Amino acid sequence: MEALHLEKNRWTVRDITLTAVMTAVVFLMTFLPKIPIPLGYAHLGDAAIFLFLCLSNRREAMLSACLGSALADFLGGFPLWIGPTLFIKWAMAYTFVSFCGRIDASLWKSPRTLLALILACLVMAAGYTIFGALLYDSLTAGLASAPGLLAEGVVNILAFYGLLKPLQKLLPPARK
Repeated sequence: MEALHLEKNRWTVRDITLTAVMTAVVFLMTFLPKIPIPLGYAHLGDAAIFLFLCLSNRREAMLSACLGSALADFLGGFPLWIGPTLFIKWAMAYTFVSFCGRIDASLWKSPRTLLALILACLVMAAGYTIFGALLYDSLTAGLASAPGLLAEGVVNILAFYGLLKPLQKLLPPARK
């Protein structure tokens, strides 16, 4: 029984490769379309994260969400944000998978999916607002980024739905 448990937790070459590719896509979608907002920038990386959470194993998708986003902060000149980003992107991804429920072909039209996306984006916006207030020792500074972060969330939700419908055939069989 113990050997079976260990086998399930092992990373295969496929898992590592897939995680690396997803990390690269999250990085590119976060790094390239930089839209300046107070204390940082808006991007389309979250749409990629949500898609990967639906299209692949959650372990690999959650790791790529954290690493790709943190790498974009590092190479984009925001190294102070690497720690908060690792935590915030994990919390955002966890919120999405916790509230989303079943992942199957009807995902794009499920009200539960929309609720999961909204909650995940609110977690992201709240996380960056709180960490901004702490890092810059100013609640005003933290709150200044909130409108841009909320707008980023809306754009990423729209991008998710825009990309999910054409990618729907790639969705795995229903899983919980």
